[in-house]
Amino acid sequence: MSALTGVGVSPGIGFGPAYVLTHDTPVPPPGARHDGDARAERARATQALEEVAADLEERGARVGGEAQEILGAQAMMARDPGLATGVAELIDEGRSAARAVYEEFGRYREMLVGAGGYLGERAADLDDVRDRAVAVLEGLPMPGLPSLAEQPYVLVARDLAPADTALLSADVVAAFVTEQGGPTSHTAILARALGVPAVVACLEATSIPHGVPVLVDGASGLVRPAPLAEEVTTARNTASAREAVLAAVTGPGMTSDGHAVPLLANIGGPRDVDAALKYGAEGIGLYRTEFLFLDRMSAPSDEEQEAAYLDVLNAFPGGRVVVRTLDAGADKPLAFLPPQEDEPNPALGQRGLRLLRAYPQILNAQLGALARAASQSSAKLQVMAPMVATAEEAAWYVAVCREAGLPSAGVMIEIPSAALRASDLAAEADFFSLGTNDLAQYTFAADRQVGMLTALQDAWQPALLDLVALAATGAAERGKPCGVCGEAAGDPVLACVLVGLGVTSLSMGAPALPAVRAALSRHTREQCLLAAQAALAAVSAQEARAAARSHLPGLAGLAL
Repeated sequence: MSALTGVGVSPGIGFGPAYVLTHDTPVPPPGARHDGDARAERARATQALEEVAADLEERGARVGGEAQEILGAQAMMARDPGLATGVAELIDEGRSAARAVYEEFGRYREMLVGAGGYLGERAADLDDVRDRAVAVLEGLPMPGLPSLAEQPYVLVARDLAPADTALLSADVVAAFVTEQGGPTSHTAILARALGVPAVVACLEATSIPHGVPVLVDGASGLVRPAPLAEEVTTARNTASAREAVLAAVTGPGMTSDGHAVPLLANIGGPRDVDAALKYGAEGIGLYRTEFLFLDRMSAPSDEEQEAAYLDVLNAFPGGRVVVRTLDAGADKPLAFLPPQEDEPNPALGQRGLRLLRAYPQILNAQLGALARAASQSSAKLQVMAPMVATAEEAAWYVAVCREAGLPSAGVMIEIPSAALRASDLAAEADFFSLGTNDLAQYTFAADRQVGMLTALQDAWQPALLDLVALAATGAAERGKPCGVCGEAAGDPVLACVLVGLGVTSLSMGAPALPAVRAALSRHTREQCLLAAQAALAAVSAQEARAAARSHLPGLAGLAL
């Protein structure tokens, strides 16, 4: 086969036999009916969905962090009361439990795809829950991956469900290659967290024959089936040399002329702390707290929250830990709150800070637990609100945090309106943190899970860089720091540009830290500024990237 090209989303070289994942759970026949005992059939469906939910939660609990958050959201799909009602109604009409699950989940899937945005991103996750439930009902093995392998394999699939990837490690899988997905899909996020090379949006990847050796470059996006031995050797030698260069650069993040740029890690919970420390994070720039809330029928206790926060704070004595207060709603509903009224587009509805304002008791409890944890640690706790659109929202949030005894309260810039009026928001907030994933999605009206829209999700898009520059300038005018905690921060080349745009700190998945640290160490602040100006002057993402690189000569030695 000739080489294939996709979007590299997790750097590194992976080589091994292809394991082409195909979901072969059969579709229940359209005419499949039960034996007449609707009550027993409903009980079978309920039990199967609960078995799937429990299995997903168990997988999440074993790995924690972002995987636990993602799998917890999937478990909630299996327990969704609306879906259960629809399945029961179909069974009452005579359909078998398996067919009822298949049809009702299919109907709900169409609703998600039609809604787009965050809900549209979850269609693949819903398909996985459906297939697992059907397998249980039909007495078939759960769809998934081999538990044992003679050597690490390259996992190839049309798309990957979180449950398929959450328990994998670099000891089992050499690389991921998928036909769908984008830079911020669950596959990409989990691959980066595992430190496994990954390529997404690689058309015709599943045409690679099962077992054929495959070479994957997670940086360039190149996928080469049946490579020559010398190609593998060259790629591995290049990767080894690069790793040696990166390992030689240690210490705090800074440019070659001494301009400090703190390098922080994104985490989903205490279990992610070890990786952050391993890769030299100076602190935590984004602590996603959703995993404490999403997979349960009652809110976490004050004591449970306090312990989870204190574990992370104590890992960075004297360091900075930025906690994002609960970001729920849309595709991340809270089971212990009343169901939200139907919204035409939940991604543009009551989520993030809007939901917290509607249920202030949730926010007050979280802020109280954070304040108590901070009082027991020397770490410098900062809290920030998700999905802030106006200065009024920023002012409200800061006031609530002050009342809770938290002296440093900031806001995330992930809605274009916030970037456009950054100076107004900076007058109210203590700091900014840019979430480039959502900022790109909302700026370009491009669902970040759709592989065909990858070009619009590219963080190098000049329009997105314009908004970053506006936010950084607005913060600087008020003497406030402005960090980036989106996936863009983990791109070593773009990291230099972000510094040139005025960004004051960078937070990313822990495995990306060494490359970003090395890239900054090889360039002056002036070179970063020139690279940023060149990128802003471009008219496409490709031109912006090329223009920036022309001002960053030190990248050549890093094989970036």
